[in-house]
Amino acid sequence: MLAAVNYAQLLFPDFSLILLGYLVCRHTALDRSVWVPVEGLVYYFLFPVLLFQSIVRNPLDLGATSGLIGAGLLMGLGGIALAYSVPHWPGLAKRIDAREHAGAAQVAFRFNSFIALALAERLAGGPGLALIAVLIGVAVPVYNVAAVWPMARHANTGFGRALLRNPLIVATVLGLVANLAGLRMPALLEPTVTRIGAASLALGLMAAGAGLQFGSLGRAKTLAVALLSIRHVLLPLLAWGLSRLFGLDAVQTTVLLAFSALPTASSCYVLAARMGYNGAYVAGLVTLSTVLGLASLPFALGLLR
Repeated sequence: MLAAVNYAQLLFPDFSLILLGYLVCRHTALDRSVWVPVEGLVYYFLFPVLLFQSIVRNPLDLGATSGLIGAGLLMGLGGIALAYSVPHWPGLAKRIDAREHAGAAQVAFRFNSFIALALAERLAGGPGLALIAVLIGVAVPVYNVAAVWPMARHANTGFGRALLRNPLIVATVLGLVANLAGLRMPALLEPTVTRIGAASLALGLMAAGAGLQFGSLGRAKTLAVALLSIRHVLLPLLAWGLSRLFGLDAVQTTVLLAFSALPTASSCYVLAARMGYNGAYVAGLVTLSTVLGLASLPFALGLLR
């Protein structure tokens, strides 16, 4: 019971910010006309700064954590492949709208990095925090590229062009290059950048709530079940198998299992909305994923361990 209470406390801030955004947009003068510019601010400035800082903050020790990195990347690639393949699952071809799938596929494999950092520190202290930072550093570029690809492909905008113009991809790549080059954020700028990161998280989640329309979920229930099943059931099972295959130690296994069961990223909504897809539907999936984390985290860390 204690573990369940801790997970609830960990996920409550994200869920409450989504709910707050929904209520503010629906019941005050701060309606959609206010939140559309906020989405642009988060997408083009706040989130890129957050991603860059998150990757640069902790040095990547690629040698000492090669097994964990290999397992994490294979798990991520497995999740991406499963998400892309949903329209081809038996019996689903005619029940999945191609455009809805292109915008929402990212929900199945992306993750909430703030919850990842907080959870790793609670579970394994400093070593756990260092290991999750390595996973975030190597996974974020792959996951962001994989999130953009189906949307760019479906819209026929050109994948390379979409990548070069996507601020989240640019910030991620720059952060990874800076980290590997040994560059760090100047101490003078650290407090300002940290506050920008905090603002991006709060506004991103509230924007997701403001864009939420529960009716959208009802129109694509099959897709929602498939993507959330990948995120909260299949990925933890895959992580458990890979931890055994790579012979990870106890701390690395714990970190990988926690990583596999996280709620999806709040920036899924902003990315889908800014690329012209059904942001309301993706916002609903983000909300459901945050709630489902209450079940998938104990599942991964309890039953699978």
